[in-house]
Amino acid sequence: MRRGTFSKASLCMCLLTATLLTAPAWAQPPGGRGIFGDWQVKIPFGERQMDVILSFAPAGEGIWAGQWISAWGMNELKDVQFEDGKLRFVHVARFGDDEYTSTFKGTIEEDKLTGVLSGEQGDADVAGRRSPRTSPAAGRWEMKYTLGDREVTSVLAVRPDAEGRLGAKWESQWGEHEITDFAVERRTIRFRRKSKIQDRQWESTFEGTLEGDDLTGTIKSEMGDVEVRGVRLGAAVIGTWNLDVTGEWGTVKQRLLVHPDMTGLYGTIPVKKIELKDGKLTFGLVVPFGDDEFTMDFAGKIDDTKLTGQMTTSRGSQEIKGVKVVRRGRRPGNM
Repeated sequence: MRRGTFSKASLCMCLLTATLLTAPAWAQPPGGRGIFGDWQVKIPFGERQMDVILSFAPAGEGIWAGQWISAWGMNELKDVQFEDGKLRFVHVARFGDDEYTSTFKGTIEEDKLTGVLSGEQGDADVAGRRSPRTSPAAGRWEMKYTLGDREVTSVLAVRPDAEGRLGAKWESQWGEHEITDFAVERRTIRFRRKSKIQDRQWESTFEGTLEGDDLTGTIKSEMGDVEVRGVRLGAAVIGTWNLDVTGEWGTVKQRLLVHPDMTGLYGTIPVKKIELKDGKLTFGLVVPFGDDEFTMDFAGKIDDTKLTGQMTTSRGSQEIKGVKVVRRGRRPGNM
């Protein structure tokens, strides 16, 4: 059988929704994180490559749930087996009334995944890496504190750079501020701040504790100590959403993953900016399609852990309903 000769039908159907659980001890072998989490993989498709996310989560003692997620949808993997670094699963793709079955056999070493996906129409080499984790400190934090008899509200914006290093900006209507020496150690956040209001300049330090969507700490300067309370902006939407997407071709499953910095992934498609205001959620994305691309715009609303809205494209619109995946023992807004 030739490699890289899968039909478009067998490669363009996609899979499913991650069950976000804290991995138990058996799921985390010594020296690494094992299979748990998301894996960004590439599969040859003719002269191109198809981007797929493989997502794995424990579903019981020694039992794994798995999903295959792409730009076109998601569904469950079958018979997921992982032992001694060797991974095996069955992928069933449906295209209209047709069904295509393929089997993956490969290995995971540290943060690399390699193997072969075999089906009736040939073999395809698969290579991928573990998806990087987004720091829980990332995001926009509404910081409130009291100066004299005045209540002050500023925003601490924390984002990673191209190499994944975290940096921050202090956004305030009062003066100019520069943050340096930003550091995160477990749940502790520290940084230095240089401030200037009119002709007055001074330096201060901050040290605080991160607890889910709350950040509490103290600003220290020559003027004394100031207690600060921070709340993560957009917490209601941050996390994983399992979606039902209904259009002229029926209903498919899809996943929306929203990072703490309000970027995200719709399937495997990057979303650069997600906005949430007064319960209304909007975002846009660009979808590659062969040598072309088209835009998609979502507008909807969030009610607790439910999402409803419409995705609009030049090809028509789709109705979307979603449910947020909430980790056990945590509030819906927490990562």
